[in-house]
Amino acid sequence: MRRPVLVVVALLAAAALVAGTLVGLRLLREDDPFADYCAEVTDRREDVGAALAAGPTTGLIRALPSFEALAQRSPDDIRADWALVVERIEGLRTALDRAGVDPESYDPEHPPTELSAADRAAIASAADRLGSRETATALARVEQQARDVCKTPLSL
Repeated sequence: MRRPVLVVVALLAAAALVAGTLVGLRLLREDDPFADYCAEVTDRREDVGAALAAGPTTGLIRALPSFEALAQRSPDDIRADWALVVERIEGLRTALDRAGVDPESYDPEHPPTELSAADRAAIASAADRLGSRETATALARVEQQARDVCKTPLSL
């Protein structure tokens, strides 16, 4: 008779320990406003690194889904930087899509002959905005935030 009581007590103690640990972890995450963002940085790090390896333009376009996810989870202090980065990459992707141009094969020095002057201008403008000092500064800020707060770089 005593043995079943001990088993029940042991099971209740184990359940309380597990519940307490889970509550403690939840409280730690609530105390750390960067926890979800840093988890996202860690989760996306490899994908961003692989995408960026494709080169500056193609890599940024490939990294866009990861950047969008990071922007959604970003803390207030870098939210505007993420918004700018995503906006500029989307702008170039949109210009290339509207022109029917593959980002991987597009060469601004030798654009396809069938590409209209308006499409060339739209692509050049979007590329200039993406390559601007303002965008570079925003990218540097989000990278620095990942290193300083999350203790990990955004890419490998």
